Amino acid sequence: MFPGRRRTQRAACVALLLLVGCRGTQGEQTQDKPTGDEPTQGEPMQGEPKELTILAAASLTETFADLEHAYEEAHPEVDVMVSVAGSQVLRLQIEQGARADLFASADERHVDALKAVRLLDESEVFAHNQLVVVVPEDDPAGIQRFQDLPKAQRLVVGTEEAPIGRYTRQLFERADRAYGSGFSESLHIVSQESNVRLVRTKVLLGEADAAIVYRTDRVAGLREIALPPELSVGASYAIGRLERSPHPEVARDLMSFLRTEPGRRILIARGLEPAERR
Repeated sequence: MFPGRRRTQRAACVALLLLVGCRGTQGEQTQDKPTGDEPTQGEPMQGEPKELTILAAASLTETFADLEHAYEEAHPEVDVMVSVAGSQVLRLQIEQGARADLFASADERHVDALKAVRLLDESEVFAHNQLVVVVPEDDPAGIQRFQDLPKAQRLVVGTEEAPIGRYTRQLFERADRAYGSGFSESLHIVSQESNVRLVRTKVLLGEADAAIVYRTDRVAGLREIALPPELSVGASYAIGRLERSPHPEVARDLMSFLRTEPGRRILIARGLEPAERR
C-alpha cells in the first residue's frame, strides 16, 4: 500500500470511528514520523487484516507514530491507527462510547477511573516523563533558572483537568514550600491550555515567555530549564485495553510490544523512561 494513501485512510477512519462512537468529542490531530529503530521480526498473527485503534495522549504523538511504524513492520497484517488529544478529552470520548482498542494516558488516574467503571480492562504503567520549563532561545525575559520564573510576564500552563496542568500545580505547591507561599502568586499566568502541545505552541509562536511542559516536548527554537531536584515532578504514562476492544488479542500483543527491546528503544529515543513492570 502506498504510504501516503495509507496514512490518509487511517486519519479518515479514526475520525469516522470517533464521530460514530461518541457525542460532543473534540478534534484530534495525528502526526506520523518514521523511526530509525528496526523492530524484531516475529511470527505474524494469523487471521484477517485487523485495524487497531489507539487513543493516545498528545505528548505521545511522535512516540506512538514510531510505535505504529515499528509494530506494522513486525506485523504487516495489522493496521495501527493513532488518534491524539489531551488525556482528559480522550477519557471523555471513551465514557461517551468511542470505539477503540487501547487508551494511552499521560496520567494513570484517567486509566484507573475508566477501569473503575469497567470501560477498561487490563492496564499498566509503561513509561515515565519529567516536567521542565521551556523558554524561547533568545529568552527575552532573562529566565536562567526555575527561580527566575516570576520574571516571565507571559507564563503558559495546562488546565487543571489536563495531566500537564495537574502536574504543574504539584510543582507550584512544592515551590511554595521551598521558596515561600508567595512564589506561585507571583507568577504571571496568561493562558491555560487543554494539552501540552498547545502549551508548547504558545512559546514557539512568541506568545509566551515561558511554559511548563514535559522534557520530551523540547524542540528546536526552545531552551530547556531543568527543575531543581527538590522540586522534581514526574509523570507516569499508563496504557489500558478497552473492555469492548474489537481486537483484544492484538491489543494485548501491542501492550506487550512496549516491553520488548524494540519497544523500549522507541521510548528511550523519544526521551521517555521505560517503566519496570509491576
